[in-house]
Amino acid sequence: MSDELPDLRASDADRERVAEQLRDALAEGRLDMAEFEERLDATYKARTYGELAPLTRDLPAHGAKVSVVKSPASDDPAAIDWDERMVTGEPSSTFGFAVWSGFNRKGGWVVGRQFTGFALWGGGEIDLREARFAERDVEIRCFTIMGGLHVTVPPDMTVVVKGFGLMGGFDDKATGEGTPGSPRVVVKGFALMGGVGVDRKRRRADRLRKKLT
Repeated sequence: MSDELPDLRASDADRERVAEQLRDALAEGRLDMAEFEERLDATYKARTYGELAPLTRDLPAHGAKVSVVKSPASDDPAAIDWDERMVTGEPSSTFGFAVWSGFNRKGGWVVGRQFTGFALWGGGEIDLREARFAERDVEIRCFTIMGGLHVTVPPDMTVVVKGFGLMGGFDDKATGEGTPGSPRVVVKGFALMGGVGVDRKRRRADRLRKKLT
């Protein structure tokens, strides 16, 4: 939750993210049951970010390693208007498959509630920097066997990485909160003798535009 926008109204998704942090803290022994119940009750009664922020200020973010993304200034030319990115209709694609080959999803494609990528001795690229979204809660499922998948997200998107690797790697450094209104993207799955990378990166056009302002 952003301390810079305490009066901004919280959504159901915002409250659920806080509830997930509290459940993690209870499981890890950071909170006892009484503290957990008290904070959880306050979470579901909260109406603004300012009411939610104190409930998790002394706790690690859900998903462990966290890179907090601060809200960009309103006059930042590279800032994303998330409302404009939300669309109605069917997703452009729900599946990417690569066997001794590759696939990519990039540009202004429409992302639905779930997208699954699979790579066997191949690779795939899933780029969300220019994507539009039919849902605010998105699940990207990544499975690799001696292959690689790479997910690229803009810096101001809310991301949770939950995957794991077996004799491989599942990079979770991109986990962190985005700006208000951002879709919540959960990247999960597994990498067997392969790898899944998740990076935050601005579009080249946005980087150039920011340099010129």
